[in-house]
Amino acid sequence: MPSWLSALISGLIEGLTEFIPVSSTGHLLIADRWMGQRPEWFTIFIQVGAALALLPIFWKKLMGLLTTWREPTSRDYLAKLAAAFFITGVGGVALEQSGMQQLPETVGPVAWATLIGGFVILGIEAWRKHHPGSPDLTWTIAVACGLAQLVAAVFPGTSRSGATIMIALVLGLARPAAAEFSFILGMITLTAAGGYKLLGAWRDGEIGDTAALDLVVGFLAAAVSAFLVVKWLLRFVQNHTFNGFAIYRIILGTALLVWFI
Repeated sequence: MPSWLSALISGLIEGLTEFIPVSSTGHLLIADRWMGQRPEWFTIFIQVGAALALLPIFWKKLMGLLTTWREPTSRDYLAKLAAAFFITGVGGVALEQSGMQQLPETVGPVAWATLIGGFVILGIEAWRKHHPGSPDLTWTIAVACGLAQLVAAVFPGTSRSGATIMIALVLGLARPAAAEFSFILGMITLTAAGGYKLLGAWRDGEIGDTAALDLVVGFLAAAVSAFLVVKWLLRFVQNHTFNGFAIYRIILGTALLVWFI
């Protein structure tokens, strides 16, 4: 398979799965087994592409918050967003230094996290079936979303977006508001973490001579696919549950266990 084609497929997988609750890690593991493993910094690079693609979607929202930051509502939302990001950032650095933020050497942990996560989503959706939730983002929810991102980092396959959206639903946030906060927080977190890790990889001489075409193709594929998925998902969550994603996770987790273990 041409190198540029594998970069295209990796970018599409990253963009299509990063912001929906199905575990991008599980999908990329399948791709790595099929196409051959790429260096970690390449995965981080296309992940940043997926994150930056959300900026046009939320530009108006973010600019509105920043230009009206003196207003109590805007200041409150920005403070909660900053708190969630701070928790994730500080916790992420601590996890990395402790060695807990490492991809497992086998598929087993990812497969189990993907499978169990599917049942968790089904359970939460059944519990919240007749509770539409409130559009008001509380401090408890903001802090919980920051912690949920750390859980997803410790247990690959959990799905960062799935963890943040589900904990927000459990704590009473309405589905559209939960998805929006998860995406904005994820966009900021992934961009910051990706930039930090790429800088470290460059300083350590880990960034190799991957063809420029591969980088451009992978980055653009992740960006375009992530943009389209998030635009669609923001409409989808208005009137639909995440049960379909949960069933897909159960099927994927089972397939990974059968296929690779």
